[in-house]
Amino acid sequence: MKSAERVRRRVGLVGAGYIAEHHVGALRAIPNVEIVGIVDLDQEKARRFAAQRKIGGVFSSLTAMAAEGLDVVHVLTSPDSHAAVALEAIELGADVLVEKPLATRVEDCDRIAEAAARHGRRVAVNHSLLTDPQVSRLLRWVREGRLGDIVSAEYFCSSVYPEWSGGPVPPQYREGGYPFRDLGVHGLYLLRELLGPIEGVDVRFLNRGGDPNLCFDEWRAMVRCRQGSGHIYLSWNINPLQTVLAVYGTRGSARADIGLMFTTARRARPIPKAFERIWNACEDTAPALWQVFANVFRFVVGRLKPYQGLRSFVREFYDCLDTGRDFPTSLEAAREVIGWLEEGACPADLAKTVRLAPYRKRGDARVVVTGASGFLGRHLTARLLEQGTPVRLLVRQPERVRLASHANVEIVQGDLGDREAVDIAINGAQIVYHLGAAMQGGWGEHQRATIGGTAHVIESCLEYRVRRLVYVSSLSVLHWAGLSGCRTVKEDAPLEPRAAERGFYTQAKLAAERLVLEAVTHRGLPAVVLRPGQIAGPDTPVAALCNALAVGRWMVLLGAGNTPLPLVHVEDVVDALLLAGQAPAIRSGAIYHVVDPEPISQAALARRLASANGLRVIRLPNAVVNPMALALEGVAALTGQGVPLTRYRLRSSQAALRFDCSKVRAELGWAPRVGLRAGMGL
Repeated sequence: MKSAERVRRRVGLVGAGYIAEHHVGALRAIPNVEIVGIVDLDQEKARRFAAQRKIGGVFSSLTAMAAEGLDVVHVLTSPDSHAAVALEAIELGADVLVEKPLATRVEDCDRIAEAAARHGRRVAVNHSLLTDPQVSRLLRWVREGRLGDIVSAEYFCSSVYPEWSGGPVPPQYREGGYPFRDLGVHGLYLLRELLGPIEGVDVRFLNRGGDPNLCFDEWRAMVRCRQGSGHIYLSWNINPLQTVLAVYGTRGSARADIGLMFTTARRARPIPKAFERIWNACEDTAPALWQVFANVFRFVVGRLKPYQGLRSFVREFYDCLDTGRDFPTSLEAAREVIGWLEEGACPADLAKTVRLAPYRKRGDARVVVTGASGFLGRHLTARLLEQGTPVRLLVRQPERVRLASHANVEIVQGDLGDREAVDIAINGAQIVYHLGAAMQGGWGEHQRATIGGTAHVIESCLEYRVRRLVYVSSLSVLHWAGLSGCRTVKEDAPLEPRAAERGFYTQAKLAAERLVLEAVTHRGLPAVVLRPGQIAGPDTPVAALCNALAVGRWMVLLGAGNTPLPLVHVEDVVDALLLAGQAPAIRSGAIYHVVDPEPISQAALARRLASANGLRVIRLPNAVVNPMALALEGVAALTGQGVPLTRYRLRSSQAALRFDCSKVRAELGWAPRVGLRAGMGL
């Protein structure tokens, strides 16, 4: 049927998550489709999505959107809601395309099929890798018999979830089995396509910590099919990210690299083995290089798009609607996949519940520590326990807390971005030591953990009338470049006016400190702020301590290296924290600098630590580093991405500042008890 003869279809989207933008891109390439609008439980998120992608309508419900006239609904929500949304769309008279998986229960698959038949509607599930260009080529080779009889196949995918920048906890962090539902479904339907109906699935899962909020980040599944056996391996730890489908047959094997966009094969040939190896080596490498370069060209000229398999599947879906042909995946095949998918995912749901059950109970602890699994948090927790103080720790991975089994330790599992978890941790507390913050990652990570997390801590402290909040800020919030030349820097020194140029950490810590001080001023929050120097201790990485780059066995210093470092020993910071938390009379809103009074230059410290650790020191003068920073700024301007070094950040890091700690000595009685040089053996 020619495109001009196709029926005009009005389409609605349900769900404004990451995958929605790729559906929009696919729909806009189809001439007989009009996007009516979008629905999402998070109305603000839906409005932002619609504005960015120039979608006219944002609706409060699917029913409200259907009142505008809908022919097709794309279900782009989390898997646990797929069935309910699909059934509602069918009842409203629309055909439906459901993102994988079709549902999370076989019974729901049956309900969808029955409703579609009753209302004369058509439903497809987006098994998009079946139409990926590389997988399509491999499947064609299989159908043509180039590899002989297929004996086995393997699907491997290493992945990373988009940053959770705030708001409700996303489904990948709520459900133990979500990763298998999300990506294991690809492996199952591909193995079914290659090896016939599935007869058994044995799933194993564990945690290695690649994503601190993910309960299980390593998954392996052995899959028995009618015509052979297969393997699925999913990882959130392996880099670089890759997605590969490998097929093994009696006459050859083939590999579709979905991420790098090439497909290669090795085939048995009636020639001497030595020549066969040479032939296969050439057949394995030359086509890969050619395909990668060809696909890069196609991508540049717009003939190949991100998520090309999804785009092709969406187009195929609408072609099938127009022509009456069968969809690439039948509902019966999707139902079979769901049965085996849930057999692997449901035990992980239960395992997460069992694993985390002890960490949602509250005891009698009146002291709370956030960021307790970090360097400073570990030392503070240990000291509190030495004093006999029961403590409650808010952590993302309880099993990684060294003192988790201590009788006086109570653990609440959760992320600072999860308001409910923060609430549970702080309810009943008298003193809260808020140390938690993002130390790496993109802006979304810093926004959620540092800014959003601090906002959650403030709200809970106010709600439960906490006696004192001790907030650990950072000296990086100060205007280092503008303070260069000052004899001493006090707590009232100017704050950083160009925080974005200093990096995400400075930007987020400055915003969080302001939240605390605003709550003190306007809402009566009983809080004090500590700005410790660069914290040193036995576990501190040597290069990080010297503000140097670690390159193999080298420490690379940027600039002359004569800048004095504002260091302080971790045990001395713990002393200051305890004084700030336990002092009977202290002014809310007070800010204290905590820095060792004996300065040491970057170069001197680097020489001593390098000698003790078998490292070598090299300096890159500013005449070399400044052009590098300028080049990186150009890259940032072109790509819109952050870079690790700018000229302003370099100038700030080289400011020779000395910090006045007379206030913390006078008001809290703090003085270095351990001392930097003695504590580090310098």
